[in-house]
Amino acid sequence: MRQRSLLILTTVLTTGALTLTACGSRDNKDSKGSGGKTEVVIGVDAPLTGANSATGLGIQGGVRVAIDDANKNNTVPGVKFVIKALDDKALPPTGQQNASALVADNKVLGVVGPLNSGVAQTMQQVFATANLVEISPANTAPELTQGKNWQTSKSRPYKTYFRTATTDALQGGFAAQYAGQTLKKKKVFVVDDKQTYGAGLAKLFKANFLKAGGKLAGQDHVNTGDKDFSTLVTKIKNSGADILYYGGQYDESQIITKQLKDSGAHIPLMGGDGMFSPTYIKTAGKAAEGDLATSVGVPVESLPAAKDFIAKYKAAKYTGDYGTYGGYSYDAATAIIKAVGSVVKDGKVPSDARQQIVDAVQKTDFDGIAGHVSFDQYGDTTNKQLTVYQVKNGAWKAVKSGVYTPAG
Repeated sequence: MRQRSLLILTTVLTTGALTLTACGSRDNKDSKGSGGKTEVVIGVDAPLTGANSATGLGIQGGVRVAIDDANKNNTVPGVKFVIKALDDKALPPTGQQNASALVADNKVLGVVGPLNSGVAQTMQQVFATANLVEISPANTAPELTQGKNWQTSKSRPYKTYFRTATTDALQGGFAAQYAGQTLKKKKVFVVDDKQTYGAGLAKLFKANFLKAGGKLAGQDHVNTGDKDFSTLVTKIKNSGADILYYGGQYDESQIITKQLKDSGAHIPLMGGDGMFSPTYIKTAGKAAEGDLATSVGVPVESLPAAKDFIAKYKAAKYTGDYGTYGGYSYDAATAIIKAVGSVVKDGKVPSDARQQIVDAVQKTDFDGIAGHVSFDQYGDTTNKQLTVYQVKNGAWKAVKSGVYTPAG
């Protein structure tokens, strides 16, 4: 996923200071915790308040469970893992500030996050300058790993950036295929929130839907934070569309679907993982019934390897929605923990630990709770599973899981 507002990344300030932080020697005495172990910090960046906070808190909770497990099991001898979670409020400038703060803390050896693709755009260069590994459990914009010209010429922009979520290049086609082949929908009205994630996903859905023989009934855009969609609803009603596709977050789509159904237009709204949250159903109420969303992976509740994770998450009373990205956050944190274990011996942190950890993460290869964890040459996950969910009886129910295969 995901994006809140697009900010063009310009000059990263304090580059010299970041470089010194990344390359300077470390004083292990200053890092010793009360138990005599060296403290290693795993940073988390996500929206912990405001927009998307339910999902952001789920990311934080997933990392907390991974850290709890590592400390309990003494996964890395001589090391105590600590979490440092920063709230980006789904705002790109705040994410950039958080990235600088995490880089400046020499105990931070890896970061999980962010949630939003637009926020990631402002953080990537900051982390790359400091050789600090970043693994997002949620970003789906293809350009983050494959460059702005990814459709014609893939080129990895930053070696420090990885993700455990698959990309919109697959999610858009998977959704379009389901809408056309399974739901037998013929005419789509496409709406997006003009942000990196939403606009990109909507564009990919539209292209694949039309390529498969579907027709475009209309297209429009909204602004994040909008509440009144009466004009848009009228356009959709008059278009003759038999499905609405929305590229963006649940914050707007949950209101759009309610206003659309209240107007008498009973067509399903379909979206991506930015919509896949219990909050969508809670806010939209009965209007959400029949709506659809795609999300990365398969339902975490259906995975035997995730049962222990879910039990621990609930027992610890961690807040937020673990179902969307909690498992991917756990696996992202585990990848960092394993990399730390290969670099930090007996609590001794080498001066180039951050760079060594980046190299170790690239070689990641283990079975996680949400599937196999490894990364290709672009830093993308090799786990390409996707799932279509539909609201049935007031809850998201998985209706199809698989790997997207473009039509020949």
